[in-house]
Amino acid sequence: MSSPSRRQFLSVAAASAVVPAVAGLRGASAAPANPAKGLKIGVASYSLRKFPFDKMLAACQAMDVKYLTLKDVHLPRTEPLDATRATRQKIEAAGITVMGGGTISWTVNDEQIIRKDFEYAKAGGFATIVCAPSPDVLDTVEKLAKEYDIKIAIHNHGPEDKYFPAPKDALALISKRDPRMGLCIDIGHAARAGADIVDSVRIAGPRLHDLHMKDLADPKKKDSQVAVGKGALDIPGLFRALLKSGFAGHVSLEYEIDADDPVVGMRESLAYMRGVQAALLT
Repeated sequence: MSSPSRRQFLSVAAASAVVPAVAGLRGASAAPANPAKGLKIGVASYSLRKFPFDKMLAACQAMDVKYLTLKDVHLPRTEPLDATRATRQKIEAAGITVMGGGTISWTVNDEQIIRKDFEYAKAGGFATIVCAPSPDVLDTVEKLAKEYDIKIAIHNHGPEDKYFPAPKDALALISKRDPRMGLCIDIGHAARAGADIVDSVRIAGPRLHDLHMKDLADPKKKDSQVAVGKGALDIPGLFRALLKSGFAGHVSLEYEIDADDPVVGMRESLAYMRGVQAALLT
């Protein structure tokens, strides 16, 4: 069997194996999912950070990725806006929808600096900016989110995060702000911070704008990341909660290991994620 054919076979086999395994997990307590409202399963380009843009895009096409969140290594914030728009068009021509970009850090309350990032996001076609702000910039960020009509999703970074270790920490500061102000739940970092990833989806409700997918062999250890489905995180429960809530944002694979050769693990992760969704929608 040729290498591409073998990879396709393994991906299909992995997804097929998930369906019967997960189907029995739905249970009577799970709200029936609407097949017309499936999840937007895709990739954060940070997973392919060692790949130049063209190689990253080709890899996404080969993995049948339809949704993409861009890291600035693939869409530089320093380029002219015309170049940003041209790159966006190239992605769209490949049959991939740009869902957003980031993570962008905002630590200085300078409206001109932050505005430049919103201009970049607009040119890049971002519906959502995944960000890591300091609390004192939130007034400015909220003002610009309204002006540009772009959602912002605060990314939690686990116990090491000075401001937002867990999703609830960001939610506490934005719950009374404009509805464009929301969360990007990174489920690996959330678990390490002691959060229940399934309950976090319920608590966030419509404030959940984006999701970073990964899996951990040990929910307390950052360096224990594995392919999604091989770890200890409750992915079926998470997907059930997302489907029940009607989540319309990006379920974005952020595969942080095997940086030089991530595609095998990414394929395995995507096959599992797609298989879980297929089981829950059956």
